[in-house]
Amino acid sequence: MDHQTKQGVGPGLFSRGQTSLHFDFRASNNQAEYEALLAGMKLALEIEAKRLTVKSDSKLVTGQVNEEYQTKDSKLVKYWKKATTMIAYFESFTLLHVPRDQNERADLLTKLASTQRRGLQRSVIHESLSTPTVDRPEVQHNEGKETWMDPIKEYLKNEKLQNDSASTVKIRKETSKYVLIEQCLYQRGFSSPLLRCVDGDEALYIIQVHEGICGTHIDGRALAGKIARAGYYWPTLKTNCMNCVKKCDRCRRFANVHQAPPEQLHVVTSLWPFHKWGIDILGPFPIAPGQLKFLIVVVDYFTKWLEAEPVATITAERVKRFIWKRIVCRFSLPTEIVSDNGTQFASSTTTQFCQDLHIRQSFTSVEHP
Repeated sequence: MDHQTKQGVGPGLFSRGQTSLHFDFRASNNQAEYEALLAGMKLALEIEAKRLTVKSDSKLVTGQVNEEYQTKDSKLVKYWKKATTMIAYFESFTLLHVPRDQNERADLLTKLASTQRRGLQRSVIHESLSTPTVDRPEVQHNEGKETWMDPIKEYLKNEKLQNDSASTVKIRKETSKYVLIEQCLYQRGFSSPLLRCVDGDEALYIIQVHEGICGTHIDGRALAGKIARAGYYWPTLKTNCMNCVKKCDRCRRFANVHQAPPEQLHVVTSLWPFHKWGIDILGPFPIAPGQLKFLIVVVDYFTKWLEAEPVATITAERVKRFIWKRIVCRFSLPTEIVSDNGTQFASSTTTQFCQDLHIRQSFTSVEHP
């Protein structure tokens, strides 16, 4: 504390970062000096600096901004007005003139910008300007409707809400998942970096990654994951991605769509043991003694009990005797027998036998009784 002036001392920031500007348009030396000044002021505003001191080796720019010289050139008038407008955002602004021999670092960067291509010098940040700063259209910011982020931002700033309703309590709980950095809201993740929260038109613009130069027309869940890996989040991310894929014309035309006709599931049930049997014929196998090379098998649907008998021939009469001996005589009359459409099961001999005993026959596809 200075006891004579009663003024305090606050923290100060001295930028040592090296940045060079490359112009893609014709610019005079004075225009280049103004562009460098505006770029530095813009950077200071982005980091929310309140007091700024700038040193320039251009006596003309320093004199015009400090209103020591009169600005007559029409192009420089635009730059002077732009600089004056930006100065109003600072609490304190000082522009000092230094000789060129005392400003060697800035002089080196001007030579670097004109001789080096962008990207070849990694220790210096290169920025390319396609148009003059004063010729760029001003973007008017219109306050839109309230977004889902506004209540969370308000609580993170002031730690209080207007009322204590149920929605307020919910917002208070949700704020633990978010963090506010330089007026931008980010969502915290368990195993992922911070995700920038967006809404409205910005979210619709991000979803366009589904198609375009780098678009792969992936499905909705994969699209939501791709956007999250890119570092963006909003509450309806998955729903919006699913709807976007459903409305995509190319996805509907060329996607792998299931073309099978709708069919209800057929539930196979058995009310009690030995109520329903499945029968089939296996073989031929290598010939065994007695010329046996086939096997007739029946399985109970309820208990999974299995009965089998090797046979030499597979005729309808042989199947009829098997059903009588292995099922009827041992487990009483069944209600239903399921088999394929083989000749041995669908013949008149087997059908008449089942009708006489009031056994219902059900036929299914081959090898799936």
